[in-house]
Amino acid sequence: MTNGFDNLIRIGVFYDGNYFSGVSNYYNYQHSLRRRISIRGLHSFIKQQVAESLGTPASLSHIVDAHYFRGRLPAQEAAQKGKLLYYERLFDDILMSEGVTTHYLPLKETFYKKVEKGLDVWLALEAFEMAVYKKFSVVVLLAGDGDYVPLVRKLNTLGVRVMVLGWDYEYTDDENNRYQHRVSRELLTEATYPVRMTELINDRRNDEDFLSQLFLQKSRAETQERTYHTDAEEVEEEEVYEDEELHSSYVFSLKDGFGFIKHPPNNLFFHYTNLQDCNFEDLRPGDPVRFVIGEKEDGQEYAVRVYRN
Repeated sequence: MTNGFDNLIRIGVFYDGNYFSGVSNYYNYQHSLRRRISIRGLHSFIKQQVAESLGTPASLSHIVDAHYFRGRLPAQEAAQKGKLLYYERLFDDILMSEGVTTHYLPLKETFYKKVEKGLDVWLALEAFEMAVYKKFSVVVLLAGDGDYVPLVRKLNTLGVRVMVLGWDYEYTDDENNRYQHRVSRELLTEATYPVRMTELINDRRNDEDFLSQLFLQKSRAETQERTYHTDAEEVEEEEVYEDEELHSSYVFSLKDGFGFIKHPPNNLFFHYTNLQDCNFEDLRPGDPVRFVIGEKEDGQEYAVRVYRN
């Protein structure tokens, strides 16, 4: 006879912080809901979804580990960015209160742009190691990058089921600029339980019980608008430039996640994270673009927002 422990569904949850931040920002600023995703509510949803997928009672599903991975500025630099350090601590408090362990790497400066380096590898290594030693029944990934496909395949060799929460969304801002984000199709295909969150939420947008579970209440979301998932790069960008004038030109070179725009007398570079309405992989030399010019502390100009025409 098996005991209750043998039947327990042990769930490990792993957040790609930058990915999750973008999703939560979308629902707070662009979606008609105008609400942020609740960490507590999301964990409740995950437990219910896992139980439903496995055909087991919800009472047997337990999140035994949750981990959040994100790149961020060193404390000294963050302290110079207004209230960024304070906002980061507030979000740390939210994660800590829900039992989420945080993992941070310093943002690296590449071509005068702060970017995440090695975070997806770190997340994958930690998830695989914990799955081995803590014997997870299910690993839940809140991630959208195809770079996590090898992790899913490795977990499958252990007999560990993988659930991927994936969001596809697009929107047009007030200036008629179109943004599009897609979760890797290969990642969803490799997952044991792919959950298409966008479709699920849209289908249940009139189910207030569901929305109240998964999202913060509107009043609370509004008061925490700047404290919940504050993006270090977003805050940094706000302080880098004030001029929102859009310039027009074309891309003349693309390499290793960086692009270069023809803009005499000096051509401008941009990082793939500066793209606003398309994926870097979809961009080609010669594509017309519009962009906002920012300036680094040393006076060098670069494209801080890039829109493909």
